[in-house]
Amino acid sequence: MKDNFSTRSYEYSKYRPEYPLEVYNFIKDHLNGYENAWDCGTGNGQVANELAEFISKVEATDISENQLKNAYNKKNISYSLQSAEKTGFKSTQFDLIISAQAVHWFDFEKFYAEVNRCIKNNGLIVLLGYGLFHSNLETNEVINDLYNNIIGPYWDPERGHLDENYRTIPFPFEEISTPGYEKKYLWSIEHLLGYLRTWSAVKHYENKNNADPVSIIESRLRKAFGKSNEVVFPIIFRMGRKI
Repeated sequence: MKDNFSTRSYEYSKYRPEYPLEVYNFIKDHLNGYENAWDCGTGNGQVANELAEFISKVEATDISENQLKNAYNKKNISYSLQSAEKTGFKSTQFDLIISAQAVHWFDFEKFYAEVNRCIKNNGLIVLLGYGLFHSNLETNEVINDLYNNIIGPYWDPERGHLDENYRTIPFPFEEISTPGYEKKYLWSIEHLLGYLRTWSAVKHYENKNNADPVSIIESRLRKAFGKSNEVVFPIIFRMGRKI
């Protein structure tokens, strides 16, 4: 698994979007138990923090020590530095295994083997993510230029799985149909710029060219977006049970 986010852990925790409450309610309605959950690729613990509201014990793992240092703190969340593909968890331990905005970085075969080992019978496996946001027409044009043209060659190949709504990855589980959700925000232009600078391709561009690619479109973006505006993230949501 690649670690693209350790160097900007604080910015990641500050600017990254969250998931709608409706997603967690839908998950709750399909759980057969509320004892143990594993949040794999937890990052700053955003999802673990929400799970801890209705799960007795949440195990949250990541390969980035810096991300874990910036994570939410709750008594029933236990953070550990572990890979997705091999953990120290007991067999049939979890009622729920969830990965948010992370599974595209994993070795699918090894991760799913670990899922099948650790999950309880009739336990839930959930994959979450969010696609490219949209805003007003002018903003969308600027963002598409940044996303596809300026930093397009710098995206890792794994990013394509997000663009395909996780439909291009294997999912060897009894799939449960999920509703379509989106998350809306009213963001300031400064928050939007901060969020763009957390993109992994932006970091790759900076490392290669010693320059900030967001600055190339910043003046155009400020004019298109204004001081504040609405941004809408489409939510990627796949859920299933162990076969």
